[in-house]
Amino acid sequence: MARRPGWVPVLLVLLVSGCGGSAPERVVPSAGAPAADPTAATPAPAPAPPPTVAPAPTAEPDRGERVAVPVYYVAETPAGPRLQREFHSVVTSDPASAAVREMLAAPTGTDPDYHSHWPRGTTLREPVHRDGGAIVVDLAGARSAQVGAELAELTVQQLVYTVQAAMGSTDPVRIVVDGATESELWGAVNTSAPVPRGDPYAVRSLVQIDSPADGARVGRAVEVRGESAVFEATVLWEVLRDGALVEKGFTSTAEGQRFSPFTFTVTLEPGEYTVRIREDDPSDGEGRPPLSDDKRFRVSA
Repeated sequence: MARRPGWVPVLLVLLVSGCGGSAPERVVPSAGAPAADPTAATPAPAPAPPPTVAPAPTAEPDRGERVAVPVYYVAETPAGPRLQREFHSVVTSDPASAAVREMLAAPTGTDPDYHSHWPRGTTLREPVHRDGGAIVVDLAGARSAQVGAELAELTVQQLVYTVQAAMGSTDPVRIVVDGATESELWGAVNTSAPVPRGDPYAVRSLVQIDSPADGARVGRAVEVRGESAVFEATVLWEVLRDGALVEKGFTSTAEGQRFSPFTFTVTLEPGEYTVRIREDDPSDGEGRPPLSDDKRFRVSA
């Protein structure tokens, strides 16, 4: 890169010292039900409520309003890899395209347990749009990925769930690579036709914390919200500090065995904590291992 004249750094210092700035924000839905997700088995009838703010790693330059877009990632669970969701705060007039860019922006979400296996350098070539009853996503740099067949399928579903949720649609997704339809992606996934979403009970984790976001700073009355599809609508929870149990209890979702919202509140002293939720195990260990999700957060005085 060419060296700038010597007066440029001085000008930059003056500009920085005279201007304030803040990092991009990550949000999750506000009190009440989590944001409606059309990719769930039974989409919530009400629109997503206004989000509350938590940090986010990226922001796309765009003209529009600040909105919370759902972004799905792959997480390892005792039952194998499954999709988990985060909400990212972006300023955009095109939530679907913004959600895809957020998904491709980094190898993990805010939660380091959430991963994206899309090849590094994959980008969105043009805005997401509809065509012939399908959602079209045109990508660049996505031709090769070092993933096995199972993970390849789930990585494609990561894109499908993300863009469908952002658009409020369950239309199948046509994946275009460098402007052309690929008959097969990564030698494992048939993309010759639009890809429908997979069965959410097989693809998604059945327990999901939406708030607080991982790494968030919160007040002493900590409201935990999320979505689960659990036996008898029962979500078990516990709060840990330095690995030691501080509080535990259970809460109920709005409906059993279906993806439904839950919320509970716990009051804590200032410090760093982890909240963990899990499904109950009616088989007493005879079935698959229970699924869980956790988030780290700091309680401010």
